[in-house]
Amino acid sequence: MSAGYESDAFADRYDSDEPDEPVPGQERTFAAMPPAQGRGFAESWWGRAWLKALEDTALDGQQLKKGRRFAREGRVGAVSVRPGRITAVVRDRDESGYRSDVLLQELTAEQWDRFLDMAVDRAGHIAALLDREMPPHLVEDAAAAGVDLLPGIGDLDPECACEAWDHCPHTAALCYQVARLLDQDPFVLLLMRGRGERRLLDELQARIAARAAGHAPSDTAAEPAEESEGRPVRGVLAAEAFAAEGILPPLPPAPALPDAPGAAPSLDTETDPEPGVDPTALEMLATDGAARAHRMLAEALSPGHAQQPVPAALTPEQDAVRLAADARPEPWIANRLATGSGRQRAGLPAAVRAWQYGGAAALAVLDEEWTPDATALARARTRLSGAWEEDEGPRLRAERNRWTSADGTVQLRYGRDGRWYPYRKESGRWTPAGPSDEDPAAAWADAAAPADV
Repeated sequence: MSAGYESDAFADRYDSDEPDEPVPGQERTFAAMPPAQGRGFAESWWGRAWLKALEDTALDGQQLKKGRRFAREGRVGAVSVRPGRITAVVRDRDESGYRSDVLLQELTAEQWDRFLDMAVDRAGHIAALLDREMPPHLVEDAAAAGVDLLPGIGDLDPECACEAWDHCPHTAALCYQVARLLDQDPFVLLLMRGRGERRLLDELQARIAARAAGHAPSDTAAEPAEESEGRPVRGVLAAEAFAAEGILPPLPPAPALPDAPGAAPSLDTETDPEPGVDPTALEMLATDGAARAHRMLAEALSPGHAQQPVPAALTPEQDAVRLAADARPEPWIANRLATGSGRQRAGLPAAVRAWQYGGAAALAVLDEEWTPDATALARARTRLSGAWEEDEGPRLRAERNRWTSADGTVQLRYGRDGRWYPYRKESGRWTPAGPSDEDPAAAWADAAAPADV
């Protein structure tokens, strides 16, 4: 059969062997994987257990070797996983394509009830699965509850269009490829056993909620609350955890910094948004979130980051100004941000400029007028008197933390951080004119420079 066969004709030939239409969420399809040159097919212990079930079952080792070569050469197409069955088209060396299936017995409803009850009692198992791990304790506890998750000898039942009665190179190649999928996500195995990830988590959540309410779901065989409360909680001895430290794998390397933030999804769809939801504003927030995450990751990966103090959280009013400064929003969104910052629309540009020059500290200098104590005031006057040669300094009028030029066009503001912030009057408003400086003369030079410089 040519690898370029028509899918409809192929489906007609094998429709009679197909199970019923899968429940939504109960089938996953994985794209064909690239060749696996120079690496094993399973790195996780549960992936190796899957291959052991295959290799202990197959009668002809040469067929397995040939199937391993097929998988290594990338001859396995997209893999479909559903309860009780995995399917793929595997190409021979002559490019003939064969539909290959491997069947695995699904767990019964009663077995799933026992597994779910066990998982609810041991929250660490759920956390491990969500981290795409399958700890040995989970498999051991499931087995103690009468549920075998991993396949054993004879559990992987092959069906192939080549009509071999045992595992052939095609079904073997499929199993080797699935071992790679299992390495990445043990939920693949649970789906083969009858429960997809979403359904499994929904059922666990229902049991947890019912347990918290003091009763079991009506459709499960869970024990009464008073009985479950009396069970001992399964844990790990501290000595065991400490002893395992030396055999645990090393932490993964730090993530590499992407070249740029990820692109925000487009919300321009044919579906009308819910009342009060603005897709354009949501897209702006998503773009801003990606940019902030990228910046935070860059900071986290920089040398000495662990010794840096944790920055203070922004207030909603400060964050509205930050958004207006960073996102450059449409005018109508800027109007909403001005309201959120507690300002009139005309006052937002000065706040944005302050933020761009110095963040939250510069924004506080824009908004606050305060009286320095005697020590801070003496320090400020000393800096001012030493900033210029005698008779070369500007004539200044002092009021609280602000020193203004005699003509009322330039101003220095003394911040609580001991730095000087330059301001100039534009269109009747005091506007930040540059970044802060410890030297008042340098800050004055920024304030006195022409506005277009």
